[in-house]
Amino acid sequence: MKRKPIKLLFYLVLPLLLLSVQTDQIYAKNRKGKLIVNTPAKQRLAWFAQHQAMKKKSPFKLLKWKFVGPDIISGRITDVEVHPQNRRIIFAGAATGGVWKTENAGTTWFPIMDDVASISIGDIAISASLPDTIWVGTGEANIFRASVAGVGIYRSTNGGKDWKHMGLEETHTIARIIIHPTNPDIVYVAASGNEWTVNTERGLYKTVDGGITWKKIFYLNQSTGAIDLIMHPEDSQTLIVSMWNRTRKRWSDPVPGPGDGLFKTTDGGQTWKIVTQGLPDYRYTGRIGIDICRSNPRVVYVLIDNHEAGKKPGVGERDSYGRVLKKPRIKGAEVYRSDDGGESFVKVSKNNAMTERLLSTYGWVFGQIRVDPSDENTVYIMGVPLAKSTDGGKSFKIINYPGLHVDHHAMWIDPSDSNYIVNGNDGGVNVSYDAGKTWQNFRTIHPVVQFCNIAYDMEKPFNIYGSVQDHGTYKGNIAYKPELPNAFGRFKTPWTMVPGGEGCYCAVDPTDSNIFYSASFYGRIIRTDFSKTPAKTVNILPKIKKGEPLLRGQWLAPFIISPHNNKIIYHCMQYVFRSLNRGDDWERISGDLTYNDPAQQGISPAKISFATISDISESPLKFGLLYVGTDDGRVWCTENHGLKWREITRGLPNKKHVSRVVASAYELGTVYVSLNGRRDDDFNAYLYKSTDFGRTWVDISTNLPGGPVNVVFEDPKKDKILYVGTDFGVYVTLNKGQFWHALVNGLPTCFVWDLFVHPRDNTLVCATYGRGIWKIGSVSLIQRKVK
Repeated sequence: MKRKPIKLLFYLVLPLLLLSVQTDQIYAKNRKGKLIVNTPAKQRLAWFAQHQAMKKKSPFKLLKWKFVGPDIISGRITDVEVHPQNRRIIFAGAATGGVWKTENAGTTWFPIMDDVASISIGDIAISASLPDTIWVGTGEANIFRASVAGVGIYRSTNGGKDWKHMGLEETHTIARIIIHPTNPDIVYVAASGNEWTVNTERGLYKTVDGGITWKKIFYLNQSTGAIDLIMHPEDSQTLIVSMWNRTRKRWSDPVPGPGDGLFKTTDGGQTWKIVTQGLPDYRYTGRIGIDICRSNPRVVYVLIDNHEAGKKPGVGERDSYGRVLKKPRIKGAEVYRSDDGGESFVKVSKNNAMTERLLSTYGWVFGQIRVDPSDENTVYIMGVPLAKSTDGGKSFKIINYPGLHVDHHAMWIDPSDSNYIVNGNDGGVNVSYDAGKTWQNFRTIHPVVQFCNIAYDMEKPFNIYGSVQDHGTYKGNIAYKPELPNAFGRFKTPWTMVPGGEGCYCAVDPTDSNIFYSASFYGRIIRTDFSKTPAKTVNILPKIKKGEPLLRGQWLAPFIISPHNNKIIYHCMQYVFRSLNRGDDWERISGDLTYNDPAQQGISPAKISFATISDISESPLKFGLLYVGTDDGRVWCTENHGLKWREITRGLPNKKHVSRVVASAYELGTVYVSLNGRRDDDFNAYLYKSTDFGRTWVDISTNLPGGPVNVVFEDPKKDKILYVGTDFGVYVTLNKGQFWHALVNGLPTCFVWDLFVHPRDNTLVCATYGRGIWKIGSVSLIQRKVK
């Protein structure tokens, strides 16, 4: 790229004081507008039907997506189940990657549930009396900040070949499904409900007619959902349900609230009683996992995330995200045992460093416990590590093995041979045949990889870079063919790990691919020089002066390289920073561009960095023309390098997370903005265009079948062509948003979080959150349709 001369030196050295004073907030009244929440699930299902119709009518059926990888890692698994009559048949539910099946004990896997309205999976259940009947509850119940809502429950009666929607669409997340042992028409569903907002469609549901009708048999309040459930193996009328007040905020992870606790019925759900004897005060408990011993049903175990104050932190001690601890740690994981069928409990585990850190600072993610079906004293608890007890929960030993990933969410133990264990974690599926001593892993053949974003370089053929949930940052070549992993020549270019965190932007110097920018948590930007041996990585996070507010960075804090000069980079926290020398030095060119509402700042340890900048774009046509969007719904423009900022939020939906701002490369003053309502359980498509630097906005979502819209990208050759990625897939317009076409042939119905068209090679690449990276070799067919 030819470097353009830098002008307006005056603006480059303008004092910070002037910048802060002139930050324009004239549209703050937009904060008082109506906040849109809770899209009806029936509307979401209607949008999916519209998506399917658009897929059939698409004029671009000849353009087929191909999987690019990675094929060296996998992704988060939320449940595993095994066929009760054929132990070689395993089903695995991925958090955002659908349901996968193997018929040969893991040698090969294939997806069986891609064409549904949400491939976010909460739980799977197989009928013991009719094994071809399988139930799948959609919507991951672990409520990560990046979890995606489901649309109810599906049933297959032919082993997963076909699926039928069976209702409960308003539950959003489903934590557990239990089928009656002899009557497959009787099914219980623990529904945990909306993640971000209150709703009444949570609690415990029951059907006695195979899902034709449902009855809510236990409910507490609009914030408390059912997170786990067990049934007595010899008395199907006896159940124990774990309830959890689990609605989160954009600025706070879940905290204990009214409704947490265990409840028991002995009459199939007609009457219930709370279980408290021997258990900690429910005012301080978080998520509770529960299991019952099949060989001795009087033995019941629970895993409790206890938020009572634990030990005080040492000087400078930090949490898992690198934040300095100012308050005592919580007690964390505690195991309790009942020997009277769940009537009363006794704490059996010790409070020590292992149990304190098992769930880290995010016990709301875990909460799974399993007891060996043939040995009441062998117990497994799942957290960051997997731990095992052989003395009834009194002591635990962490299980480590090469290829066994961390962050464990699922486990099945063979009731006829407890040496055979299937485990699901953030790295995929693992199998043990010796009670956890050794493990097989299937990460190379089970590609449910969760990419947050992607970038590219100008190598030939070009490389792709992106951050992956719980795996860090990876690099792969566009020529790589996963179906030919052992091929010779340019196809043998496997994916490799590069510096960077699991949630970060990536950027590559367009003139020197050795210079690579990435980050760790919350915007801690780094620069790597691959020309050095070994590669040299330096921390380039802007520093603050003593007495200044701490920097607040989005989990995916944005930074970009200026299209006018490859040495100029912009980095965003609550402020915009600019460096003229690749991050060696910084200047702040804005004030706080967020609302920074004190009422919307969390309290440690549940605090989440909020009121941050979520995207930035610089006009390729004019140096210093910048657009910025925030996670609390503000959009800004500066036409003079940050000398003055003008808020351009008026006319946009109120307080929605800004997913993208894109300054047009064709028309000065044209800018595109997409907003994401997922954090309000709002799934509308928000996509806008301005031709006057954001002074007025036009809705260009037109016929897009719902959202959220995660990314918008301008075609590098034709000004009328735009691409968007949503939770259904990829769409393209040939007329600047007047009408959209589905561009999804070969692509599963999945969550597309980022995409680009390579400016030289004309290749369209998309990053999915749950199914890895995909490509269309050339979009020239699309471009030829536009004059």
